[in-house]
Amino acid sequence: MNSGKFIKKLENMFKNKNILITGGTGTIGSGITEKIFRYKPNVVRIFSNDENAMFQMIRKYDTFKNIRFLIGDIRDKNRLSLAMNDIDIVYHCASLKHVPLCEYNPFEAIKTNVLGTQNLLETASYNDVSKVINISTDKAVNPITTMGATKLLTERLVMDANRLSTHTIYSNVRFGNVRLSRGSVIPIFKEQIKKGDPITITDFRMTRYMMSINDAIELIFKATELSKGGEIFVFKMKEYRILDIAKELIGNKHLHIKEIGSRKNEKLHEELLTEYEKNTSRIYDKLIIINPQGEYDLRSMKK
Repeated sequence: MNSGKFIKKLENMFKNKNILITGGTGTIGSGITEKIFRYKPNVVRIFSNDENAMFQMIRKYDTFKNIRFLIGDIRDKNRLSLAMNDIDIVYHCASLKHVPLCEYNPFEAIKTNVLGTQNLLETASYNDVSKVINISTDKAVNPITTMGATKLLTERLVMDANRLSTHTIYSNVRFGNVRLSRGSVIPIFKEQIKKGDPITITDFRMTRYMMSINDAIELIFKATELSKGGEIFVFKMKEYRILDIAKELIGNKHLHIKEIGSRKNEKLHEELLTEYEKNTSRIYDKLIIINPQGEYDLRSMKK
C-alpha cells in the first residue's frame, strides 16, 4: 500500500468517517485499527467480547482521542445496533475461527458466525451504513467442516444483503491462512521450537495458502475502495507445503518433525475459488474479484 495514488484514495475514503470494527481486538481487527488512523477517521469503534484483549488495546491507544471501546457480542442485536449508530463503514471480523472448536461446538458456531452476521447485516441496513466488508476464509470453498460451512453461509448472507437496502453496499473478502494470526500454525511451530519439542504436522502432504497481515489489510482496503455490492475479493496467494514451512523455521536446529495424522474433516489442500466461481471472476492487479452476477445480478435487483 505504498502507492501514492492508493494512499490518496484511502485518505478520501476514511477521512472524517466513522468506522466500526467487530472482533476489533483480534489479529485482523487490530491490524485494521493500526493502519486506519493514518487516514484521519473521525472515530474508530472497537467492538469485542474479549475483555482482556480490549484492556491491552486500550493501553496501546491511551493517547488517541478518536477511538472507542465497546464490550459486546454480535449475538446481541440490540447492543450491535447501538454500536452501529452513525457508522459509515463496518469491518466484520468477529467470528469463531478455530476448526476443531467449531466441530465440537457446532451450535455455538452457528449462533456467532451465521446468526451474529445476520444481526450485523440487519442493523447495518437499519442504520444506513455506507459499506460493510465481511472477513471470510478459503475454508468456505467446498466446505467439509462446520466452521467452513458457517463461513459459506456468511458469504451468502452478505451477498444477499444487497437486496435489503438501497444505500448499504455489502461485500466479502476471502482470506487464506494469515501468518502469525491466532489461528496460524506458525506460532505453534515457534513455541515447539522454543521448547525443543518435536514439530507436529498432521500430514506431510498438506498445503495451505498463506498471506501476511499486511496482505490481508491491503485486501480489505482494496475491497473497500472497489466494492459495488455482492463481490468476493480474494488475494492472489501462493500455496505452501506445511512441511516446508516447518523446515524453514527449524533452520539448523536438530529437531524431529513428527507426522501425527489428519484431524477430522481436515483437507489436505484448500481452494481459493470453486469451479463455478472461476467462471465468474476477473483479475484486478493482485486481486481475484468474484462477480455477483453469476447467479443473479444483485445490483439490478436493488432498483
